[in-house]
Amino acid sequence: MSTLERLPITGTTDDLRLGVSAGPVHESVLDAIGSSPLIRLRRTASHLQAAVYVKLEQNNPGGSVKDRAALWMVRRARADGSLRPGGTIVEGTSGNTGVGLAVVGAQLGHPVVVVVPDKTSREKIAVLRAYGAEVVVVPGGVPRDDPRHVHSTAVRLAAEIPGGWLANQYDNPANPAAHRETTGPEIWAQTRGRLTTFVAGVGTGGTVSGTGEYLKSVSGGRVRVVGVDPASSTYSGGDGSPWAVESIGHYLHPDTVEDVWPESYHPGVLDAIVPFEDRDALLTGRRLARQEGLLVGGSAAAAVAVALREAEGLGPQDVVVVLLPDSGRAYLSKNFDDDWLRHNGFLEEGVEDPVRDLLPEGALDAPGPIALAADLTVGQAVEQAIAEGALGRTPLAVVLPRHQARRPRALGDVVAATTLAGLRALVREDPARARSPLREVADPPLPHVGVGQGAQEAREALGEFPAAWVLVDGRVAGWVRRARLGLPRTPEDGA
Repeated sequence: MSTLERLPITGTTDDLRLGVSAGPVHESVLDAIGSSPLIRLRRTASHLQAAVYVKLEQNNPGGSVKDRAALWMVRRARADGSLRPGGTIVEGTSGNTGVGLAVVGAQLGHPVVVVVPDKTSREKIAVLRAYGAEVVVVPGGVPRDDPRHVHSTAVRLAAEIPGGWLANQYDNPANPAAHRETTGPEIWAQTRGRLTTFVAGVGTGGTVSGTGEYLKSVSGGRVRVVGVDPASSTYSGGDGSPWAVESIGHYLHPDTVEDVWPESYHPGVLDAIVPFEDRDALLTGRRLARQEGLLVGGSAAAAVAVALREAEGLGPQDVVVVLLPDSGRAYLSKNFDDDWLRHNGFLEEGVEDPVRDLLPEGALDAPGPIALAADLTVGQAVEQAIAEGALGRTPLAVVLPRHQARRPRALGDVVAATTLAGLRALVREDPARARSPLREVADPPLPHVGVGQGAQEAREALGEFPAAWVLVDGRVAGWVRRARLGLPRTPEDGA
């Protein structure tokens, strides 16, 4: 029997009842936003004493929890006059908020323009366009004050478009308010006040902050609120480098002048913020699909992975609720695609002659290739390479400079490649080049292969390059040369 008593069916319409399972009838798609179900995890949490439930936000019309914030932001803007009838809604988003705004905009007669970073899954972009939104794709790995940044571009478009209104979910108080007024009360009612732990990812921070504020208030502080964050996100003390899972965390480009956190995020609400690794989230997502019949996004899977760890020390009287923001259908070409997972170093089963087996023993045990900051001069780069024991034609990674950077470095931080031999040759030809910026003289980035990819795939990825980076969990853990893949050497290739 469930830890929670089975609740009676509510919200049905008497004159249209088809039986006890009949659902509500709404006058508008907007009325269907919210009231998502709780589902108990049976197989993945069977070893735990506590009851672990997930709140399935993909049941919202737009397919994610962001429908709630979208509706509240638009209604408040229409009420205060900042969004006029027929005005254009503009937002910078990883996709889900844009879909929510497109749903609301379609119902209320507002065109929608959505700015997304280039790592957004193609499925999300297709959904946005299907709802009639105009999609603008911009580079994701740029400083916040760069005019190409998602937020900067959205601000500019909102100012340029007649009648444009910027939703600005990151700093809009209606974002956490939506969850304080809807998500939190729903969870408290669904658990009959027996909730002890609430777990949710931290992106804009609006969901965990608003929901957590309500649950803390109604329980007299008894409910523990746990935020979930990528290990390299600055929210949980990471270096700000890129990660694979979408719609969660806080990326920081090293050239950003000031690390500004969203006003929608209220960190004081959280009792803990727990970091996760990409691999754990991605593999948990596959496990949920195959063991629970729940196809969910990466940030949802990350929250479940953390919640299962948090629940290990809890007893049979405890009730844990994990908020699942969206469906895995928006990530089929990434999170659930074996080829993508292998290519990025997250999957190592199912192929013959994997790259790992072609490398010398222990080649991937070190903290990755020598990393030279892109803002060094050539002379400084040579000195560092020699000090760290670089060999003549060993591939060296030219990276964005980060304070106390994680090793191995994230692929997204590797902007170029070089060798000690190549740098020395430049200085021999022209001693003045020792003062040149490394970024200007370095070679293009090497291609990459995943540690679990097959040799044939790796050969195809290498092309004419002398080597390729080898990724383990999305990070550059080593390199593989042409000779180890059975390819003829190039003049640039070393021993």
